[in-house]
Amino acid sequence: MPEPLRGPRIMQQDWNRISFVHWAVDPELVAPLLPPLTRPDVLDGVTYVGLIPFDMRHAGFGRGPAVPYFGDFAETNVRLYSVDAQGRHGVVFRSLETVRLAVAIGARLAFAIPYTWARMSIAEQGDTIEYTTHRRWPRPHGAGGTMRVRVGDPITRPSAVDEFVTARFGLHTRWMGRTLWIPNHHEPWPLRRAELEHLDDDLVAAAGLPGVVGRAPDSVLHSRGVRTAFGMPRLVRG
Repeated sequence: MPEPLRGPRIMQQDWNRISFVHWAVDPELVAPLLPPLTRPDVLDGVTYVGLIPFDMRHAGFGRGPAVPYFGDFAETNVRLYSVDAQGRHGVVFRSLETVRLAVAIGARLAFAIPYTWARMSIAEQGDTIEYTTHRRWPRPHGAGGTMRVRVGDPITRPSAVDEFVTARFGLHTRWMGRTLWIPNHHEPWPLRRAELEHLDDDLVAAAGLPGVVGRAPDSVLHSRGVRTAFGMPRLVRG
């Protein structure tokens, strides 16, 4: 658990109804996909590829109020895990689907974070939650699929893998020829075990990782969500 953020915030938001589906992979597979001056973050000789759909709520800038309409949307991201020379751990987003075109364009222009515009829905019935997505822009048009997860019992003692794929307190991105680390803070995830009942996905392949989802995932988790805040970007140095 990191110390609370100090200084200005650039954004705050809630991540709700989130499912974490992960595959363990050889770090050499993802190394070429990471920003310069970062390397794969590794646990027990492997790193992970994540496919993570959720319900974004109450997003707003700085310490201000949530932005109406544009601050609420479904999202699905494909992400990798990184560490830099300063020892700062983070995530690297390969793609982030959102139903808000303005959000996709704004995130790309502000920090080169690869948001895409998509049709998405989240349907919940009992202990089952289903996510669907269909990319509209940019290519490949139609990339997406359906994920159905059955939510299980609460986790009282998260494993090393549980913490590795969820307790991430920053992100690395490439912006204007420089690699940045953007700190992030949130309380520990209230995690639950989950079972992947159905997956039809080509987002991971479209993100440069073909074949990964062709086998059963190594970790499936779910959470009702947390409130999170992002701090000011910091330059990554070699």
